[in-house]
Amino acid sequence: MITDGNGIPFAVKLTGANAHDVTQLLPLVDAIPPVKGKRGRPRRRPAVLVADRGYDSDRHREELKALGIAPLIARRYVDHGSGLGILRWMVERTIAWLHQFRRLKIRYDRRPDIHEAFLSIACSLICWNFLNLPSSSFC
Repeated sequence: MITDGNGIPFAVKLTGANAHDVTQLLPLVDAIPPVKGKRGRPRRRPAVLVADRGYDSDRHREELKALGIAPLIARRYVDHGSGLGILRWMVERTIAWLHQFRRLKIRYDRRPDIHEAFLSIACSLICWNFLNLPSSSFC
């Protein structure tokens, strides 16, 4: 899952439980829809990508740089304290919000299209709740 600075999901991708995280990094970046806002062509990719050690790969770092994305990925086998946890808590918070929905916490559906539908509904409800809260009481 890739989120914006406020923890709102930009893209969610459903994979099998045995799929390695790093193999899904670039398809997830490609799944980000254009973001409307400022005048001009909508931005298609994020400027910075923050990820944990599961995404550590020099090949993927180079591919992200080629796409114009600055990778902030923690290195494996290095002591903690890189400071990425300060930024990554938004992703963990969003995952915790998704786990409030019982059908997403434990997958009861065998068909992936049904699970993706409930995932889309949950993301929509998270966005709706985020937009309805006053900005001062959110964090």
